Amino acid sequence: MHIPDGFLDAKTVITTAAISAYAIKNDVEKARRNLGDRDIPVLGVMAAFIFAAQMVNFPVMAGTSGHLLGAALATILLGPYSAGLIMATVLIVQSLFFQDGGLLALGANIFNMAVVAPLAAYYIYVTIKRYIRFSGADTLATFTASWFSVVVAAVFTSLELALSGTVPFKIVILPMAMVHAAIGIGEGLITTVAVAYIGRVLNLKAGFGIKNSAEPAIDVDGGGRVN
Repeated sequence: MHIPDGFLDAKTVITTAAISAYAIKNDVEKARRNLGDRDIPVLGVMAAFIFAAQMVNFPVMAGTSGHLLGAALATILLGPYSAGLIMATVLIVQSLFFQDGGLLALGANIFNMAVVAPLAAYYIYVTIKRYIRFSGADTLATFTASWFSVVVAAVFTSLELALSGTVPFKIVILPMAMVHAAIGIGEGLITTVAVAYIGRVLNLKAGFGIKNSAEPAIDVDGGGRVN
C-alpha cells in the first residue's frame, strides 16, 4: 500500500500532501489538548512497536504477503488524533530511511494510512460499541475496525492511482480489495491480541483513547486507565 514515486500525477501529489499537512496540524492541536506529559512517551513506544511490527510479513494468497498496518491498534488504544501522528511518523521514517514509499508520494501515503485508516477504525469501533451490546462486543469492534481500516485505505490507494492515470480504477480495485480484505483478516487477529497485550504493558484499556479524544456526544463504554 506504500505508493512509490512516479505512480501519481502532480495534481494528486499536491492535493493529498495538502490534505495530509492539514490533518497532521489538526492532530497535533487535538492531541495536545487531550494528552498529558506522561502520555507523550506512550506515543513513542506505540510508534516503535508499529514500525517493528510492519517489518514482519505474513502470507496471504497466491504468493502475496501482508503486514500489520497498525492504524486501528493505535486508534483503539490512544485515539484517532494520536494514531494519526503515530502513523505519520512511522511513514516519514520509512520513506526517508528505508525507501518504503516515495518522498513525492509521502502525502498520499500519509493520507491513506495516517488519515483515512485511523478515522475509518474510529467510526467503526465507536458505532459497534454504541449499538451492539454483548460480551464479545469489544473483540468484534476491534476486529471489524482493524479489517475495515485496511480495506478503506486500499480503496483510496486504488482511487489515487486511477485518478493519476496509472491504471484504470475498474482494473486495480478488485485485486487491491481482494488482497487487502485477506490482509485485513490478519490485521484484525493481530490487533485483537495486541490490544489486550499492549494495553496491559502500557497501562491502557481498549477505547480509552477514543473516549478521551471523542466529541462530547460520543461515548465508548468501558474506556479508561487501568489502575
